[in-house]
Amino acid sequence: MLNIAYIGFGKSTNRYHLPYLKLRLDQFKVGRIVTPTLGKRPADQFEWETTGTIFSTDVQDIINDSTIDLVVVVTPSSSHYTMTKRLLEAGKNVLVDKPMAANFDEAKILVDLARKQGLFIMPYQSRRFDSDFLTVKQVIGNGYLGRLVDLEVHMDHYRPNDGIFEGPAIDGSLYGHGVHLVDQVVSLFGAPKSAMYDLRATRILEATLDDQIEVNMFYKNALKATIQTTELATIQYPKWQLRGTHGTFIKYDVDEQENDLKAGIMPGTVGFGVDAPQNYGKLVYFNQSGDRIEKMVPSVLGDYGRIYDSVFDTLVNGAPKLVSDEQMLTVMKLLSTGVSTDSNKLVSFSGN
Repeated sequence: MLNIAYIGFGKSTNRYHLPYLKLRLDQFKVGRIVTPTLGKRPADQFEWETTGTIFSTDVQDIINDSTIDLVVVVTPSSSHYTMTKRLLEAGKNVLVDKPMAANFDEAKILVDLARKQGLFIMPYQSRRFDSDFLTVKQVIGNGYLGRLVDLEVHMDHYRPNDGIFEGPAIDGSLYGHGVHLVDQVVSLFGAPKSAMYDLRATRILEATLDDQIEVNMFYKNALKATIQTTELATIQYPKWQLRGTHGTFIKYDVDEQENDLKAGIMPGTVGFGVDAPQNYGKLVYFNQSGDRIEKMVPSVLGDYGRIYDSVFDTLVNGAPKLVSDEQMLTVMKLLSTGVSTDSNKLVSFSGN
């Protein structure tokens, strides 16, 4: 049993974290929750208090509690680095919401500090357990596509009136949405040889903060992985497109977990996160006999809670971390480089 604490009790904690913890109370106990305002979510707070969770407004309460095995940081992005550093310096293991820091240098400080202290640190890259991503991994692993040549993944919305005029890069789309997609690509292929960036402000033309991005990552064997996000998509683009020497895979629809969570349908409910057959991805490939095969690929069931299973396995059983230090630093290097370089410029990454 791991005794964990949360810093933050807003939407993200109550939508993307705690509903999955409720199915894992044989492994985790929520010992403390620190929130700036007590009673802001009275029903949710009362529910956890009945299980023994202690609520307070001071992070020092967590630091002073020697029974806490893990702290989960679910605060605004700009505070992630400072809060995580403070916790590591106090000897706490930390699972921090993405992005883990504002740049590569900050991330490197956190990773080095955790290594020096013998502590656990990892970003909450829950979208490694998106249904669509797990299905893509399965298709690649089964070899249907042959040698992969192109992978393209989108995270698109239509939010024309939500543009931000200015702010730190960590509040832009590359860090906000792109961090998920970059991590998915890095988890599949590692660090790219080079990358090209197109970051733009499209809703407020004078804005200094990007809201539309495209990153092309180039790997050996002529493989290119492209991530794209926009806030001006009124017609759905495929979430995934993969092309290889033997076939193509296309999937339009996103993981259903988020849609269900927004609708108040919780993990553990029958049908939660299950993809409808009409939303399965389409695979077209040529088999060893030269026959053209077309079929719909049933979606692998996603489960964001599996990131907690992985943390438990690491802290209790000594298993390797789900997101390795190398992977988290590669992601931060790609993000940092993107916001610090001229758009449409090819950037080489030495040693890859």
